[in-house]
Amino acid sequence: MAETTDETAFLFTSALTWLAEGHRVALATVIETWGSAPRRTGSHMVLRADGLFQGSVSGGCVEGDVIVNAQEALAQNRAVRLDYGVSNSEAWQVGLACGGRICVLVQPVDDEHFAPRLMRRILAERQAGRGVMVRTHIPSGQSEEAEPGAKPGEDEFLATYEPPLRVAIIGAVHIAQALVPMVTALGYAPFVIDPRGAFAAGRFVGLDVSPLWPDEALRAWCPDSRSAVITLTHDPKLDDPALVAALQSPAFYIAALGSRKTHAARLERLKAHGFGEEDCARIHGPAGLNIGARAPAEIALSIAAQMTAALRRDPEHAASRQGDA
Repeated sequence: MAETTDETAFLFTSALTWLAEGHRVALATVIETWGSAPRRTGSHMVLRADGLFQGSVSGGCVEGDVIVNAQEALAQNRAVRLDYGVSNSEAWQVGLACGGRICVLVQPVDDEHFAPRLMRRILAERQAGRGVMVRTHIPSGQSEEAEPGAKPGEDEFLATYEPPLRVAIIGAVHIAQALVPMVTALGYAPFVIDPRGAFAAGRFVGLDVSPLWPDEALRAWCPDSRSAVITLTHDPKLDDPALVAALQSPAFYIAALGSRKTHAARLERLKAHGFGEEDCARIHGPAGLNIGARAPAEIALSIAAQMTAALRRDPEHAASRQGDA
């Protein structure tokens, strides 16, 4: 499989590896934002006592100051809250030149604050397709797992670590060849399906193409609310079964390549399968934003952009939730 950019998995795995090597480690988290903040609430950075770090809480603006404060917090074994960018002039002093405001909580990664076992549980649950909600008491920096749907109490921050993003692509075609690296960079784990051996052989470096028929492959793959399904073959024998499986799932983005005429005929076939207007409205067809795309890479770009818009506009995937790439 192609390596995907799952930021949460990368950062937590890095932190656990450093701990196993004997380093003291801190976790920095954006817990509040105002205005044009460069990173979303829930964004993480992990860092060692020697200053080595991964991730970002501001896109580079205040990381240096966070590192200094985190080193002091680790030396004193305490959590610390950091506020940046109260005004434009103060923003320039700490490097937050956009004029936005962010609040960052720095916690030692230990049993008293953000426990390593909690990190391992989050990694395991996400990999199993389940989310984990974490409640953090801001003054003490103590984090613990919370019940799903919990509400934050006074001086608390709630973060939901969703399962990893995934996308199933039906058709090992030229557009898929351009789309796979794009979605991988966006943090999705790509899954390409094509039972036509001639299309699949040698077209994707480091990615195994499933030779199963799309409905069978998707049943095993089990699309969830963090999954997208995109059909690219123009062949109803392949696309239609995939769309049927996708519509029977909670996939947040479903798209099918083809002209408006082709899509209209496709919808009629799906209605014959028993799907109603509301079901069919879930399918983005023709796939992709209307940017005048012609070349395969341009079409792939339009699809990736539309998928991102669907993810971010869905209230279940609001920017305050954690676990995205």
